[in-house]
Amino acid sequence: MSEPVRLAKRLAELVQCSRTEAEQYIKGGWVTVDGRVVELPQHMVTTEVVELDPAARLAAVEPATILLHKPAGYDAISGPKMAAGLVVPASRWDEDPSGVRLLERHFQRLTPLMPLDNEASGLMVFSQDGRVWRRLTEDRDEIEQEFVVEVSGEIAPYGLRKLAHGLQYGGRDLPPCKVSWQNEVRLRFAIKGVQGGQLRHMCAQVGLEVVAIRRIRIGKVPLAKMPVGTWRYLPAGERF
Repeated sequence: MSEPVRLAKRLAELVQCSRTEAEQYIKGGWVTVDGRVVELPQHMVTTEVVELDPAARLAAVEPATILLHKPAGYDAISGPKMAAGLVVPASRWDEDPSGVRLLERHFQRLTPLMPLDNEASGLMVFSQDGRVWRRLTEDRDEIEQEFVVEVSGEIAPYGLRKLAHGLQYGGRDLPPCKVSWQNEVRLRFAIKGVQGGQLRHMCAQVGLEVVAIRRIRIGKVPLAKMPVGTWRYLPAGERF
């Protein structure tokens, strides 16, 4: 019986490449063991069939950033019903235009960013990329977010003007934002530095009760047409 060896060593022998290149192929998801993709160079093999995808390319695996259409009722950052549980291979949006190859490693050490209230739905971000983490944490208050808020009730006189500028939340004056009617029951907010519960409180101050909140954009990145509960990759070149 053959002695167990690391997959990277076996692949290097099979395709006559360096051990470093073999590890890169494996981490890129280009190598199968008995027909199953294995992404761990240290995986031990004996008599299994090891194959390299003919389309394999030597390229470093970039950290993934994933955009989820969070349903209402899921916790974004912490809580008993975490939205992160929806980020699985089976729920990838069928029409994801990113062109990113799905890898198992993309679902490890994903950090949720840009909080979203439990009862709200819409765009959520999970990332392995330190550059994205810094952008969405250090610059969070400078990034415009867009929300569609369904409301009921009768808006107070000059209510739209007050929503745009003149309200308080948490004991502080709120900075100006852009607010408009999308239709008879939906308001569209373009707002920076929004806090948990803020939109609901703002609407209450002008006589409106919030029925539903959906985030449709963070910076330059839109929710697009992703169905609720599905996700897509943020492609290279797309920035918040």
